[in-house]
Amino acid sequence: MAAAAGVSITTVSDALNGKGRLPDETRSRVREVAERLGYRPSAAARTLRTGRSGLIGLTVTTYGEEPFTFTEFAYFAEMARAATSAALGRGYALVVLPASSRHDVWGNIALDGTVVIDPPDQDPLVSELYRSGVPVVSDGKPGNCPVTAWVDNDHEAAVLGILDHLSEAGARRIGLLTGTSTDTYTRLSTEAYLGWCAKVGQEPVYEAYPAHDPAAGAVAADRLLARPDRPDAVYGLFDPNGTDLLAAARRYGLRVPDDLLLVCCSESDVYAATEPPITTLSLKPRRIGTTVVNLLIDAIEGVDSGTGVDIARLFPPRFRTAGTGPPPGTLMPTELIVRASSQRRSPRTTVSPPRPPGEV
Repeated sequence: MAAAAGVSITTVSDALNGKGRLPDETRSRVREVAERLGYRPSAAARTLRTGRSGLIGLTVTTYGEEPFTFTEFAYFAEMARAATSAALGRGYALVVLPASSRHDVWGNIALDGTVVIDPPDQDPLVSELYRSGVPVVSDGKPGNCPVTAWVDNDHEAAVLGILDHLSEAGARRIGLLTGTSTDTYTRLSTEAYLGWCAKVGQEPVYEAYPAHDPAAGAVAADRLLARPDRPDAVYGLFDPNGTDLLAAARRYGLRVPDDLLLVCCSESDVYAATEPPITTLSLKPRRIGTTVVNLLIDAIEGVDSGTGVDIARLFPPRFRTAGTGPPPGTLMPTELIVRASSQRRSPRTTVSPPRPPGEV
Protein backbone atom coordinates (compact mmCIF):
# COMPACT_ATOMS: atom_id res chain seq x y z
CA MET A 1 0.00 0.00 0.00
CA ALA A 2 2.73 2.49 0.98
CA ALA A 3 4.82 1.56 -2.08
CA ALA A 4 1.83 1.96 -4.41
CA ALA A 5 1.16 5.44 -3.05
CA GLY A 6 4.86 6.38 -3.06
CA VAL A 7 4.88 7.32 0.64
CA SER A 8 6.02 5.89 3.95
CA ILE A 9 3.98 3.53 6.14
CA THR A 10 3.64 6.32 8.71
CA THR A 11 2.20 8.66 6.07
CA VAL A 12 -0.35 6.00 5.05
CA SER A 13 -1.40 5.61 8.68
CA ASP A 14 -1.72 9.36 9.21
CA ALA A 15 -3.66 9.85 5.97
CA LEU A 16 -6.19 7.09 6.62
CA ASN A 17 -6.69 7.96 10.28
CA GLY A 18 -6.88 11.73 9.86
CA LYS A 19 -3.67 12.29 11.79
CA GLY A 20 -0.53 14.32 11.26
CA ARG A 21 0.10 17.44 9.23
CA LEU A 22 -0.07 16.19 5.68
CA PRO A 23 -0.72 18.22 2.53
CA ASP A 24 -4.29 17.73 1.31
CA GLU A 25 -2.91 16.44 -1.99
CA THR A 26 -0.93 13.68 -0.23
CA ARG A 27 -3.85 12.69 1.99
CA SER A 28 -6.19 12.50 -1.04
CA ARG A 29 -3.68 10.46 -3.07
CA VAL A 30 -3.22 7.90 -0.28
CA ARG A 31 -6.99 7.51 0.12
CA GLU A 32 -7.50 7.10 -3.61
CA VAL A 33 -4.85 4.37 -3.75
CA ALA A 34 -6.37 2.65 -0.70
CA GLU A 35 -9.80 2.71 -2.35
CA ARG A 36 -8.42 1.31 -5.61
CA LEU A 37 -6.59 -1.50 -3.84
CA GLY A 38 -9.48 -2.23 -1.46
CA TYR A 39 -7.15 -1.57 1.47
CA ARG A 40 -8.58 -1.35 4.98
CA PRO A 41 -6.47 -0.59 8.09
CA SER A 42 -6.08 -3.55 10.46
CA ALA A 43 -8.09 -3.09 13.63
CA ALA A 44 -5.70 -5.35 15.51
CA ALA A 45 -2.70 -3.33 14.32
CA ARG A 46 -4.38 -0.10 15.37
CA THR A 47 -5.07 -1.50 18.82
CA LEU A 48 -1.43 -2.52 19.24
CA ARG A 49 -0.22 0.85 17.95
CA THR A 50 -2.59 3.17 19.83
CA GLY A 51 -3.80 1.07 22.77
CA ARG A 52 -7.39 1.71 21.63
CA SER A 53 -10.03 -0.77 20.45
CA GLY A 54 -11.89 1.61 18.15
CA LEU A 55 -15.14 0.79 19.99
CA ILE A 56 -17.36 3.22 21.88
CA GLY A 57 -20.47 2.25 23.80
CA LEU A 58 -23.95 3.74 23.95
CA THR A 59 -26.58 2.98 26.57
CA VAL A 60 -29.63 4.36 28.37
CA THR A 61 -29.41 4.03 32.15
CA THR A 62 -32.40 6.23 33.07
CA TYR A 63 -34.56 3.35 34.23
CA GLY A 64 -31.88 1.15 35.78
CA GLU A 65 -32.70 -2.54 35.53
CA GLU A 66 -36.26 -2.01 34.30
CA PRO A 67 -36.84 -3.54 30.84
CA PHE A 68 -36.74 -0.75 28.28
CA THR A 69 -36.28 -1.06 24.51
CA PHE A 70 -35.14 2.49 23.91
CA THR A 71 -34.85 2.21 20.13
CA GLU A 72 -38.66 1.93 19.95
CA PHE A 73 -38.82 5.63 20.91
CA ALA A 74 -38.24 8.09 18.07
CA TYR A 75 -35.84 10.31 20.05
CA PHE A 76 -33.50 7.49 21.03
CA ALA A 77 -33.63 5.85 17.58
CA GLU A 78 -32.69 9.09 15.78
CA MET A 79 -30.00 9.93 18.32
CA ALA A 80 -28.45 6.44 18.00
CA ARG A 81 -28.46 6.61 14.18
CA ALA A 82 -26.71 9.99 14.20
CA ALA A 83 -24.21 8.79 16.82
CA THR A 84 -23.42 5.68 14.77
CA SER A 85 -22.81 7.76 11.64
CA ALA A 86 -20.60 10.24 13.51
CA ALA A 87 -18.54 7.40 15.04
CA LEU A 88 -17.99 5.68 11.70
CA GLY A 89 -16.98 9.00 10.17
CA ARG A 90 -14.11 9.16 12.65
CA GLY A 91 -13.07 5.53 12.40
CA TYR A 92 -14.92 4.11 15.41
CA ALA A 93 -17.71 1.55 15.76
CA LEU A 94 -20.65 2.21 18.08
CA VAL A 95 -21.79 -0.66 20.30
CA VAL A 96 -25.30 -0.40 21.81
CA LEU A 97 -25.25 -2.02 25.25
CA PRO A 98 -27.89 -2.75 27.90
CA ALA A 99 -27.83 -0.69 31.08
CA SER A 100 -27.42 -3.93 33.02
CA SER A 101 -27.08 -7.60 32.20
CA ARG A 102 -26.87 -10.93 33.97
CA HIS A 103 -23.70 -11.50 31.99
CA ASP A 104 -20.67 -9.27 32.30
CA VAL A 105 -21.21 -7.67 28.89
CA TRP A 106 -19.47 -4.44 29.87
CA GLY A 107 -16.43 -6.28 31.20
CA ASN A 108 -16.08 -8.37 28.03
CA ILE A 109 -15.89 -5.43 25.61
CA ALA A 110 -12.85 -3.16 25.53
CA LEU A 111 -14.44 0.28 25.12
CA ASP A 112 -12.47 3.44 24.48
CA GLY A 113 -15.35 5.52 25.85
CA THR A 114 -19.11 5.52 26.39
CA VAL A 115 -22.11 7.71 25.64
CA VAL A 116 -24.81 7.49 28.31
CA ILE A 117 -28.27 8.85 27.57
CA ASP A 118 -30.18 10.59 30.38
CA PRO A 119 -28.34 9.09 33.39
CA PRO A 120 -30.20 9.34 36.71
CA ASP A 121 -28.58 11.02 39.71
CA GLN A 122 -25.64 9.02 41.11
CA ASP A 123 -25.80 6.48 38.29
CA PRO A 124 -23.72 3.45 39.44
CA LEU A 125 -22.75 2.44 35.89
CA VAL A 126 -21.40 5.91 35.08
CA SER A 127 -19.49 6.00 38.37
CA GLU A 128 -17.93 2.59 37.68
CA LEU A 129 -16.90 3.51 34.14
CA TYR A 130 -15.42 6.76 35.36
CA ARG A 131 -13.45 5.05 38.15
CA SER A 132 -12.11 2.63 35.54
CA GLY A 133 -10.71 5.55 33.54
CA VAL A 134 -13.22 5.23 30.69
CA PRO A 135 -14.31 8.65 29.34
CA VAL A 136 -18.07 9.14 29.56
CA VAL A 137 -20.09 11.80 27.76
CA SER A 138 -23.75 12.10 28.65
CA ASP A 139 -26.72 13.08 26.53
CA GLY A 140 -28.37 15.02 29.34
CA LYS A 141 -26.95 17.21 32.08
CA PRO A 142 -25.55 14.65 34.51
CA GLY A 143 -26.53 15.98 37.94
CA ASN A 144 -24.26 14.19 40.43
CA CYS A 145 -22.77 11.80 37.86
CA PRO A 146 -18.99 12.17 37.27
CA VAL A 147 -19.00 12.47 33.49
CA THR A 148 -16.28 13.72 31.16
CA ALA A 149 -18.58 16.17 29.35
CA TRP A 150 -22.28 16.54 28.57
CA VAL A 151 -24.72 17.80 25.92
CA ASP A 152 -28.30 18.77 26.65
CA ASN A 153 -31.18 21.08 25.74
CA ASP A 154 -32.31 24.09 27.74
CA HIS A 155 -35.34 22.25 29.12
CA GLU A 156 -36.48 25.11 31.33
CA ALA A 157 -36.62 27.54 28.40
CA ALA A 158 -38.37 24.95 26.22
CA VAL A 159 -41.11 24.26 28.80
CA LEU A 160 -41.66 27.94 29.55
CA GLY A 161 -41.99 28.60 25.81
CA ILE A 162 -44.65 25.89 25.50
CA LEU A 163 -46.60 27.17 28.50
CA ASP A 164 -46.54 30.69 27.10
CA HIS A 165 -47.68 29.36 23.72
CA LEU A 166 -50.64 27.57 25.32
CA SER A 167 -51.56 30.62 27.40
CA GLU A 168 -51.55 32.82 24.32
CA ALA A 169 -53.86 30.28 22.65
CA GLY A 170 -56.39 30.83 25.44
CA ALA A 171 -55.52 28.12 27.99
CA ARG A 172 -56.42 28.97 31.59
CA ARG A 173 -55.49 25.75 33.39
CA ILE A 174 -52.48 23.95 31.91
CA GLY A 175 -51.66 20.41 32.99
CA LEU A 176 -48.52 18.29 32.71
CA LEU A 177 -47.98 14.60 32.00
CA THR A 178 -44.57 13.79 33.46
CA GLY A 179 -42.40 10.91 34.67
CA THR A 180 -41.23 9.47 37.98
CA SER A 181 -37.52 9.10 37.10
CA THR A 182 -34.69 11.32 38.39
CA ASP A 183 -33.00 12.08 35.06
CA THR A 184 -32.33 15.72 34.27
CA TYR A 185 -34.87 15.98 31.43
CA THR A 186 -37.79 14.88 33.58
CA ARG A 187 -36.68 16.76 36.68
CA LEU A 188 -35.89 20.10 35.04
CA SER A 189 -39.00 20.02 32.86
CA THR A 190 -41.23 19.34 35.87
CA GLU A 191 -39.50 21.99 37.96
CA ALA A 192 -39.97 24.54 35.16
CA TYR A 193 -43.69 23.76 35.06
CA LEU A 194 -44.09 24.05 38.83
CA GLY A 195 -42.15 27.32 38.86
CA TRP A 196 -44.35 28.73 36.10
CA CYS A 197 -47.48 27.72 38.01
CA ALA A 198 -46.21 29.53 41.13
CA LYS A 199 -45.40 32.62 39.07
CA VAL A 200 -48.79 32.92 37.38
CA GLY A 201 -50.80 31.77 40.39
CA GLN A 202 -52.12 28.52 38.90
CA GLU A 203 -52.54 25.41 41.03
CA PRO A 204 -50.37 22.64 39.46
CA VAL A 205 -52.36 19.95 37.66
CA TYR A 206 -50.17 16.98 36.76
CA GLU A 207 -49.83 13.20 36.73
CA ALA A 208 -46.55 11.27 36.90
CA TYR A 209 -45.89 7.72 35.71
CA PRO A 210 -42.91 5.41 34.97
CA ALA A 211 -42.12 6.45 31.38
CA HIS A 212 -40.52 3.14 30.42
CA ASP A 213 -43.99 1.52 30.66
CA PRO A 214 -46.16 2.53 27.66
CA ALA A 215 -49.34 1.16 29.27
CA ALA A 216 -48.79 3.38 32.32
CA GLY A 217 -48.77 6.46 30.08
CA ALA A 218 -52.27 5.79 28.79
CA VAL A 219 -53.54 5.29 32.36
CA ALA A 220 -51.91 8.55 33.52
CA ALA A 221 -53.43 10.46 30.59
CA ASP A 222 -56.86 9.11 31.55
CA ARG A 223 -56.36 10.09 35.19
CA LEU A 224 -55.34 13.62 34.21
CA LEU A 225 -58.45 14.23 32.14
CA ALA A 226 -60.73 12.59 34.72
CA ARG A 227 -59.73 15.01 37.49
CA PRO A 228 -62.35 17.41 38.88
CA ASP A 229 -59.88 20.22 38.16
CA ARG A 230 -59.38 18.96 34.62
CA PRO A 231 -56.95 21.09 32.60
CA ASP A 232 -57.96 22.83 29.36
CA ALA A 233 -54.44 22.31 27.95
CA VAL A 234 -51.78 19.63 28.52
CA TYR A 235 -48.08 19.25 27.76
CA GLY A 236 -46.82 15.65 27.71
CA LEU A 237 -43.09 15.09 28.22
CA PHE A 238 -42.83 11.78 26.37
CA ASP A 239 -43.24 10.43 22.86
CA PRO A 240 -46.50 8.43 23.30
CA ASN A 241 -48.26 11.15 25.32
CA GLY A 242 -49.82 12.83 22.28
CA THR A 243 -51.75 9.77 21.14
CA ASP A 244 -52.55 8.78 24.76
CA LEU A 245 -54.03 12.21 25.51
CA LEU A 246 -55.90 12.34 22.19
CA ALA A 247 -57.51 8.95 22.92
CA ALA A 248 -58.39 9.98 26.49
CA ALA A 249 -59.94 13.24 25.24
CA ARG A 250 -62.20 11.30 22.87
CA ARG A 251 -63.31 8.97 25.67
CA TYR A 252 -64.40 11.99 27.71
CA GLY A 253 -66.05 13.75 24.77
CA LEU A 254 -63.47 16.54 24.66
CA ARG A 255 -62.73 18.17 21.33
CA VAL A 256 -59.14 19.00 20.45
CA PRO A 257 -58.35 21.88 20.21
CA ASP A 258 -61.74 23.44 21.07
CA ASP A 259 -62.02 21.94 24.57
CA LEU A 260 -58.44 20.78 25.10
CA LEU A 261 -55.12 22.07 23.72
CA LEU A 262 -52.35 19.48 23.33
CA VAL A 263 -48.55 19.55 22.98
CA CYS A 264 -46.10 16.67 23.45
CA CYS A 265 -42.37 16.15 23.12
CA SER A 266 -41.70 13.82 20.20
CA GLU A 267 -39.60 13.31 17.09
CA SER A 268 -42.22 11.11 15.42
CA ASP A 269 -43.74 12.07 12.07
CA VAL A 270 -46.94 10.34 13.17
CA TYR A 271 -48.14 13.52 14.86
CA ALA A 272 -48.29 15.40 11.56
CA ALA A 273 -51.03 12.99 10.42
CA THR A 274 -53.22 12.59 13.53
CA GLU A 275 -56.67 14.17 13.66
CA PRO A 276 -56.03 16.90 14.52
CA PRO A 277 -52.27 17.13 13.92
CA ILE A 278 -50.48 17.50 17.27
CA THR A 279 -47.97 20.22 18.14
CA THR A 280 -44.61 18.70 19.11
CA LEU A 281 -41.38 19.83 20.72
CA SER A 282 -38.26 18.54 18.96
CA LEU A 283 -35.08 18.14 21.03
CA LYS A 284 -32.99 17.76 17.85
CA PRO A 285 -31.59 14.28 18.65
CA ARG A 286 -29.54 14.01 15.46
CA ARG A 287 -27.55 17.10 16.35
CA ILE A 288 -27.11 15.87 19.91
CA GLY A 289 -26.02 12.38 18.78
CA THR A 290 -23.38 13.84 16.49
CA THR A 291 -22.12 16.24 19.14
CA VAL A 292 -21.81 13.72 22.00
CA VAL A 293 -19.83 11.30 19.85
CA ASN A 294 -17.46 13.99 18.59
CA LEU A 295 -16.89 15.25 22.15
CA LEU A 296 -16.23 11.69 23.32
CA ILE A 297 -13.75 10.93 20.55
CA ASP A 298 -12.05 14.29 21.11
CA ALA A 299 -11.62 13.29 24.75
CA ILE A 300 -10.32 9.84 23.81
CA GLU A 301 -7.80 11.25 21.37
CA GLY A 302 -6.98 14.43 23.27
CA VAL A 303 -8.02 16.58 20.32
CA ASP A 304 -9.15 20.19 20.67
CA SER A 305 -12.79 20.10 19.57
CA GLY A 306 -12.82 23.80 18.72
CA THR A 307 -15.40 24.49 21.41
CA GLY A 308 -13.00 26.38 23.63
CA VAL A 309 -13.00 23.48 26.10
CA ASP A 310 -9.71 22.50 27.72
CA ILE A 311 -9.26 18.90 26.59
CA ALA A 312 -7.22 18.13 29.69
CA ARG A 313 -10.44 18.58 31.66
CA LEU A 314 -12.20 15.95 29.56
CA PHE A 315 -10.53 13.02 31.29
CA PRO A 316 -11.45 11.06 34.43
CA PRO A 317 -10.07 12.15 37.81
CA ARG A 318 -6.88 10.10 37.61
CA PHE A 319 -5.93 12.17 34.54
CA ARG A 320 -6.97 15.49 36.08
CA THR A 321 -5.66 17.82 38.73
CA ALA A 322 -7.76 19.02 41.63
CA GLY A 323 -9.86 22.13 41.29
CA THR A 324 -10.60 21.88 37.56
CA GLY A 325 -14.31 22.50 38.19
CA PRO A 326 -17.42 20.82 36.80
CA PRO A 327 -17.41 18.93 33.49
CA PRO A 328 -17.89 21.11 30.40
CA GLY A 329 -21.39 21.18 28.92
CA THR A 330 -23.05 22.18 25.66
CA LEU A 331 -26.68 23.34 25.34
CA MET A 332 -28.56 22.64 22.11
CA PRO A 333 -31.63 24.54 20.84
CA THR A 334 -35.08 22.96 20.62
CA GLU A 335 -37.86 23.58 18.09
CA LEU A 336 -41.60 23.87 18.70
CA ILE A 337 -43.47 22.56 15.65
CA VAL A 338 -46.87 24.22 15.94
CA ARG A 339 -49.85 22.31 14.56
CA ALA A 340 -53.63 22.46 14.96
CA SER A 341 -53.83 20.80 18.40
CA SER A 342 -52.52 23.87 20.21
CA GLN A 343 -54.37 26.56 18.28
CA ARG A 344 -57.97 27.36 19.11
CA ARG A 345 -60.19 27.80 16.07
CA SER A 346 -61.54 31.27 15.47
CA PRO A 347 -65.28 31.56 16.18
CA ARG A 348 -67.35 31.03 13.07
CA THR A 349 -68.93 34.17 11.62
CA THR A 350 -72.39 33.82 10.11
CA VAL A 351 -72.89 35.99 7.06
CA SER A 352 -76.49 36.74 6.17
CA PRO A 353 -77.48 36.61 2.50
CA PRO A 354 -77.98 39.96 0.81
CA ARG A 355 -81.49 41.37 1.13
CA PRO A 356 -83.57 42.26 -1.91
CA PRO A 357 -83.59 45.99 -2.70
CA GLY A 358 -86.14 47.89 -0.69
CA GLU A 359 -86.55 45.16 1.98
CA VAL A 360 -86.25 46.38 5.55
